[in-house]
Amino acid sequence: MSQAQVTEFFCQRKSGAARAPGHRRKGRVRGSSASGFHHGNKESALCCSPVREEFVRVVDEAAGLSNDRQSASSRPDTDPASPRTPKRSSAEAEFDLGAAVFSAAAEHSSVKRRRQAGRARDAEANTTEKTTRGTPAYQRYHTLAQATPPGLSLPYQYKILAEMFRSMDTVVAMLYNRSETATFAKIKQGVQDMMHRRFEESHVGQIKTVFPAAFSFRQQKNIPTFNSNVSRGSYQLTVEPVLNRNEARPVLSASRLLERRRVFHQNLISVVKQHHKAFLSSLVPPVSVPEDKLTRWHPRFNVDAVPAVQVGSLPPPPHTENVSTAQEVLEKARSLITPKVRRQRPSTSTTWSVGSQNPAAAQPAVPPAGLVPSSLKGVSQSLLDRIRAKEAQKLQAAMTRNPAQEERLLMLTRLGELARILRNVFVAEKKSALVMEVACNRMAASYRSALSLGEMEKHIRLLAEVAPDWLSIHPIRKDFYLKLNKMVELNVILDKLNHRLREEERL
Repeated sequence: MSQAQVTEFFCQRKSGAARAPGHRRKGRVRGSSASGFHHGNKESALCCSPVREEFVRVVDEAAGLSNDRQSASSRPDTDPASPRTPKRSSAEAEFDLGAAVFSAAAEHSSVKRRRQAGRARDAEANTTEKTTRGTPAYQRYHTLAQATPPGLSLPYQYKILAEMFRSMDTVVAMLYNRSETATFAKIKQGVQDMMHRRFEESHVGQIKTVFPAAFSFRQQKNIPTFNSNVSRGSYQLTVEPVLNRNEARPVLSASRLLERRRVFHQNLISVVKQHHKAFLSSLVPPVSVPEDKLTRWHPRFNVDAVPAVQVGSLPPPPHTENVSTAQEVLEKARSLITPKVRRQRPSTSTTWSVGSQNPAAAQPAVPPAGLVPSSLKGVSQSLLDRIRAKEAQKLQAAMTRNPAQEERLLMLTRLGELARILRNVFVAEKKSALVMEVACNRMAASYRSALSLGEMEKHIRLLAEVAPDWLSIHPIRKDFYLKLNKMVELNVILDKLNHRLREEERL
């Protein structure tokens, strides 16, 4: 309702109230004017009644606005285009628009507050995690994070060294293929740009220890460096790849890079195998496993605790001095060897001879074989020896097992529970034969872990192979049907599966 209508209503009401006393005074003098008064009052009432009804309706609608909203929210089926709903004027539309804007602003502020509170909680959680976390464990427990089965995994520092060799070989190949001398300064810059790690001469020495036939190292001078910090006449360490010289100018291609990387990885595995062999010899009883049959490390062998590769010796720059006469040479020799050093020379040699034996004496002593823990006191030694021998035999079989046998053993461990599920499926279906697809669907839905239909079919075929007198598979047309022998007890089948699993573990 507009402001003009409200003003018109109050103006008409005031004019009607002002005319009413005059008509009453005229009615006292002349009785004939009473009918005119009633007629005028009736016309004013008729004139103002629509305006008054409109005003009262708008006031009632404004007062019951909240009630109408609550009723509309509780009754979503109410038709919004009902005939009772009046058309909204421009003022009402502006009022509703302002309310919508206000509600949107309030909702935005509440969402913003929730986001700020969530960020504060995340920041607090991160700070708590940083304070509670000690030294990083991604190096000490790197092997545990590998996918199972672990196989012959490398320690973390050995993997970093293999990545450094790959980067170094790539840089050297680029420089060698364009007939440019590969100096250590160029290689260092390239490797650090590729790995975002520090690369020093000690890492080059470790690479030489692992793969000595990969590069040849020399000290050369008069090499253009294009660097003001290194003079042209100074000696620099140069690296050149060792290739087959049958060709006139061999090229270090991508296939050769892959082959060299594979050889380097195998050499790292050989280094770890030597430490693993020393660990197996220190066990009680000792375990001997051929290196060519080893497929995984011993469970108690800490791979990430393997010591770092020894640093190989690189050719040092030649030490040159400018001497012109023999007298200068003698004086230089006298200045280097003092009388005190001459007197202590025998004792020094003795000290070095003794010190050379200290590293062997500093090796960790192997615990004696007869040492028995306090918790096993009272147990016969023969029983302990038999248990240790059986455990060593089981661990040796586990270390020489290939991945196919490992997967078969894992499937055999699941067959006991799958046999129970298959028996229940046949009982529930009340059929003597089931289609392979139906049985796989029922068993996959009932098994405790997620298995695909293809994996479930492999388990069923293995179950039919291990227990052919209980479960049989019959190909009919394009489908395979499973038939169960209900005369055989389930406990007999479970004992048979456990026995077969123990036999497979001994292999």
